[in-house]
Amino acid sequence: MQENKKCARRYDVEFKHNAVALVQSGRSISEVAGDLGVSTWSLRRWVNLNKAGQIPRQPATLSAESAEERELRRLRQQVAYLERQRDILKKALGILSAEMPPNASP
Repeated sequence: MQENKKCARRYDVEFKHNAVALVQSGRSISEVAGDLGVSTWSLRRWVNLNKAGQIPRQPATLSAESAEERELRRLRQQVAYLERQRDILKKALGILSAEMPPNASP
C-alpha cells in the first residue's frame, strides 16, 4: 500500500521573487505555478505577501541582476514554454492525421 505523504518543499527568497515577477509580467498564476512545479495556492500567497512587502529582499550583492538580464531570463522561459506547447501540438497533429482515412479531402 502506498502512503500518501505530503512533502513540504522550501523555496528560497530569490525563487519566490522570480515566480512573483513572472506573474507580474502578465502570465497567469496557474500557468506560472504549473511551469515551476509549485501549487497555485503557494504562488498566490507569495504574490499577496509581495504586495504587502512581507517577502524579505535578498541582499543586493547576492542577486545583482540588471533589468536586461531579468528580461532575457523571462524571454528564455517564455521560449521554452512556447516550444513545449509547439511539441504538444505536433504530437496532436500526428495522432489526428494518423486517424484520417487516406481518401478524405479537407
